[in-house]
Amino acid sequence: MTGAVALGAGLSLLARPGMARAAGHAEALLLSCMDYRLMNDVESYMDGRGLTENYDHVVLAGASLGAVNTTYPAWRDVFFTHLDLAVKLHDVHRVIVVDHRDCGAYKLLLGEAAVKDPETELKSHVAQLHLLRAAVVEKHAHMAVELGLMGLDGKVTPIA
Repeated sequence: MTGAVALGAGLSLLARPGMARAAGHAEALLLSCMDYRLMNDVESYMDGRGLTENYDHVVLAGASLGAVNTTYPAWRDVFFTHLDLAVKLHDVHRVIVVDHRDCGAYKLLLGEAAVKDPETELKSHVAQLHLLRAAVVEKHAHMAVELGLMGLDGKVTPIA
């Protein structure tokens, strides 16, 4: 009877595309912010890059800031644990980090002065994005790291 139940469950999963897949290859690991306003834009951005269903996704408040801040050090551990697992389980070789403008986490963790105007806000994001890139490459020397800053219109500006 147990075998029939297991077989039935397996067939049930097969009947739903996308529900059960074998571990394999994913092109990238995406880190983005938890801001509900931009979730659809983040997915559209990844789809537009041809990465539909081909990336792992970690969500932290502040995205790059979430992964490098000292106020909540456990967030760094969470990010790097997920990255390590993505490498082991899905052979991930690229990290894509998408921060966004008007981020509440930046205001709370770095203070209003860090985001007081668009130029200062950009500099704050670039600094955190570069810190995270350096930390990723230190831990995974083979890893390519792509950085971007999303506007509230959903458009992403690459950060060198």
